Amino acid sequence: MQLQVIQKKIYEIRGQKVMLDFDLAELYEVETRILNQAVKRNLKRFPDDFMFQLNKTEWETLKSQIVISKAEKRGGTQKSPSAFTEQGLAMLSGILNSDKAIQVNIDIMRAFVFMRQYALTHKDLTDKLKELETKYSKQFKDVYEAINYLLQKDKLQKEQSERKRIGFKTGNDQKK
Repeated sequence: MQLQVIQKKIYEIRGQKVMLDFDLAELYEVETRILNQAVKRNLKRFPDDFMFQLNKTEWETLKSQIVISKAEKRGGTQKSPSAFTEQGLAMLSGILNSDKAIQVNIDIMRAFVFMRQYALTHKDLTDKLKELETKYSKQFKDVYEAINYLLQKDKLQKEQSERKRIGFKTGNDQKK
């Protein structure tokens, strides 16, 4: 399964990276109601930090962001979807035991790991840039001032060259 396909189905809700039941059902190639029935039969395995139901506001906001309007896209249900955290997805692999579910879960775990590594790399780069900026702020300030000076000087020269000349005019000056 393509990493990008899975990454597009990972949302940040309540400060956590989650996947929604209807997206998971699509990846597992089962109906959403089948997935939710399996979860209900094993509810003890899914505490609140593994899975939670989106409230109405969260669901409305998410629908507008991902442009889902038809109920059939969500497996025909009218209720808010369930959101599964990374730990909930790992637990889900234990109750959905088909070959497809196993392979999809492996791909999902790889997507979460990739996103976490990317975020850490990005944070490291940001921290390094801030460190360099702090360390060399005086030198950067001098460079910025020099650039601004040159820009202002160029602007003044342009304004002066556009001024109407006065005094003795030659043939070339009269064309201006």
